[in-house]
Amino acid sequence: MSSQIRGGTRWKRFALVMVPSIAATAVVGVGLAQGALAASFAVSGQDFKVTTDKLDGTNLIQYGSVANGHDLKTGAEAHHPVTISGFSHAEITNMCQSLVTPTPLGNITMKLQTGTKAGKPAVADNIYLDVAELDADAEFTKLDIGVAVGDPSNPTKPQAGTVASPYAFSQRAERAVLTNVKQKAWATTAGTFKLPDLKLRLLGGDQPCYQDSETN
Repeated sequence: MSSQIRGGTRWKRFALVMVPSIAATAVVGVGLAQGALAASFAVSGQDFKVTTDKLDGTNLIQYGSVANGHDLKTGAEAHHPVTISGFSHAEITNMCQSLVTPTPLGNITMKLQTGTKAGKPAVADNIYLDVAELDADAEFTKLDIGVAVGDPSNPTKPQAGTVASPYAFSQRAERAVLTNVKQKAWATTAGTFKLPDLKLRLLGGDQPCYQDSETN
């Protein structure tokens, strides 16, 4: 989805992660156009890719925001529309995370893999994902669309510093299960994140977890 924001800035594709409603996506887009949303910290000048076979999360809260940072090459201010997805608890099976960085020696790929062994998923508590793009199969349990992001009945609270108004649009679910996940994100934060069988490698060239053509 592409939208024109006041002031002549054209955002790249922005989709509300896991929302089964075009109307829901449009509402969050309006919130972004009003320009009042803020990020909790300045993000780096690079997004990163993540794949997982399965993410099983409880107490989902999801809403639109803007991740603010700087351009990698020029240092100029940059603003990225994101969907923030928060879970009180999540189990992630066969996770791959990659970042391709330009260096004087050419591109270097940092690749992290975890939760690859059967019965040993990565486990996170109080996790928030600042997502720009996502492709997955999703199933929700007890889904509510159109809840105020600051509603006190939300088990998972919005991430500090990311909401302009407690009455902004959000959705929530008691449980969300995503399979065959491919996503681009600007940030991930968690209270705790356990990574069994962690493998971190530096690889020459562009070797991300997936190629962009795979998501089209």
